[in-house]
Amino acid sequence: MTQDQCAHRNTLQEKTRVHKVGIYGWRKRCLYLLVLMLMILILVNLALTIWILKVMSFTIDGMGNLRITEKGIKVEGPSEFLQPLYAKEIQSKPGHPLFLQSSRNVSVNVVNGNNKILTQLVAGSDGVRAQGKLLEIKSTTGKLLFSADEQEVVVGADRLRVMGAEGAVFSSSIETPHVRAEPFKELRLESPTRSLIMEAPKGIQILAEAGDIQTSCRNELRLESKDGEVTGDFLYPRFEGSVGPIQDMRSQQEDNLSEGCPDLNMMVT
Repeated sequence: MTQDQCAHRNTLQEKTRVHKVGIYGWRKRCLYLLVLMLMILILVNLALTIWILKVMSFTIDGMGNLRITEKGIKVEGPSEFLQPLYAKEIQSKPGHPLFLQSSRNVSVNVVNGNNKILTQLVAGSDGVRAQGKLLEIKSTTGKLLFSADEQEVVVGADRLRVMGAEGAVFSSSIETPHVRAEPFKELRLESPTRSLIMEAPKGIQILAEAGDIQTSCRNELRLESKDGEVTGDFLYPRFEGSVGPIQDMRSQQEDNLSEGCPDLNMMVT
């Protein structure tokens, strides 16, 4: 074999030689282990995501009992609000009541642009308090039943009934066209330490259809008519414990009765 042939063979062997490139040994095992751990983490995250979606009831419309509709947010079932709730309108499902419950109190505030409270309603464990310029209560037909402000309190009902055993106490005047007691009950008007005044532009009528009328005072009882006369119509007039000028009036009354006159006109100046 000549020298040229040997050189040509060596060249062919160098061309057919393959050079292997890659990761071998412990590096390859570490890479496979890392890929396996990433796959496990992906599967765990996917399982946790599915579990959270299942527990929280995530849907296309909302989450759990919370539904997002075109008209707003719809909550089905009891709901708890840990922070203040700001809403334009709160209403229950048609045909179902609306319950507001709190362990301390329920407050409804109406504020202005400066966050100053204008109207407030607080329902707490010690009672219900309301604050505002005007309080009105109306019937279903729109009739005013009760109204209160700084100037006056108006009762628009046909009848105001006081059920307390001590009755009603008024620190100032009261204006009403009719004062009446319950059937078979006594009507008592009393001023323990001051005077009791009844005034009317067209007259005052005191009527007891099935009982007596009793008027008592500690000092003087005076009936006065400035432009007319005081008239008393009695069937059997009687004055007990009278002193002074009433004796002459009593003797005149007895003379009228002895003459068969049933009516008695008293003129007091």
